[in-house]
Amino acid sequence: MPQTWATAFDEIMRERRSIRGFLPDPVPDALLRHILETAQLSPSNCNVQPWVVHIVSGAEAERVRAALHDHAKTGADVSPDFPLTGAYPGEYRTRQIDAAKALFSATGVERDDKAARTESFLRNFRFFDAPHAAFIFLPEWAAMREAADAGMYAQSLMLALTANGLASCAQGALSHYADIVHRELGIGPELRLLFGLAFGYPDPDHPANDARTTRSTIDDAIRFHR
Repeated sequence: MPQTWATAFDEIMRERRSIRGFLPDPVPDALLRHILETAQLSPSNCNVQPWVVHIVSGAEAERVRAALHDHAKTGADVSPDFPLTGAYPGEYRTRQIDAAKALFSATGVERDDKAARTESFLRNFRFFDAPHAAFIFLPEWAAMREAADAGMYAQSLMLALTANGLASCAQGALSHYADIVHRELGIGPELRLLFGLAFGYPDPDHPANDARTTRSTIDDAIRFHR
């Protein structure tokens, strides 16, 4: 493998991060198809390729965005196709809190400003104003192994977006009201919504994009057996 490949991959991995402020400019169809064809090369258990992706753009994105945001704003109970994770324990909760602090610090949201914190959360359902959102579904029969396949696909998609000058944000929140997504996209129970992904061109002036999170060291995450 040429050294330039390794260097390019390192740069793409380090450049990719969750972006929460997008420009309205749509991604050209030809470029989007190229990116999706690249992501489709993702590995999967027994090559079953269980992911089914629905992408909304233009007027459809605006319609689904409005439906999700308006529903979430009512405080309705969540209706996910897959159970949501409960409270994170220990160090995982600490990482979650640190990530929220980084975002609120970048956007000037005070800890005690409940209205601003609520509005910050509701931006999830507007895809952070991205011109596109991908909803990643699995077949009704799929389980944890297929969810892992979908995660590998999403990572491939996000890296392909980054390599082509675009940005993304994987969003568990877009699965909170799966019934709304099913209704708006006309999708039956044969598919279950795992999560969504906002993408487009990043807005360099949006304060949310100044948020930075850290990663554990490999000594924290990896155990070597020799």
